[in-house]
Amino acid sequence: MSEESAKKKKILLVEDDLALAQVYKSRLELEGFEVLHSEDGEKALTEVIDFMPDLILLDVMMPKINGFDVLDILRNAPQTKDVNVIMLTALSQPKDMERAADLGADEYLIKSQVVIGDVVNHIKNRLGLV
Repeated sequence: MSEESAKKKKILLVEDDLALAQVYKSRLELEGFEVLHSEDGEKALTEVIDFMPDLILLDVMMPKINGFDVLDILRNAPQTKDVNVIMLTALSQPKDMERAADLGADEYLIKSQVVIGDVVNHIKNRLGLV
């Protein structure tokens, strides 16, 4: 393993919209991140332990297990309680933002209010890369 790849930050992208996920995955890889995509919350929870990401980009409305429940499980598991989690969702109601904050989300981004470059900047800031 080269020194470069040893330093690559890992992102778990949890998004059920496959077209959107591909756009994010491609951009994040261009930015130098190692990205693993999960299309539902259940899959994300099984992959998170093996992958051990530096950050999880988490959608809320997904099949099987929604993002709020995934976040709750992550925050209550010793191995994942400190992983950075940015919620990226279409839900823009204050009650949803409060719920995410109560469950321990590090940030809450609303899809309609950010472009991919903004999301990349939030990720880099959260990981101390700027």
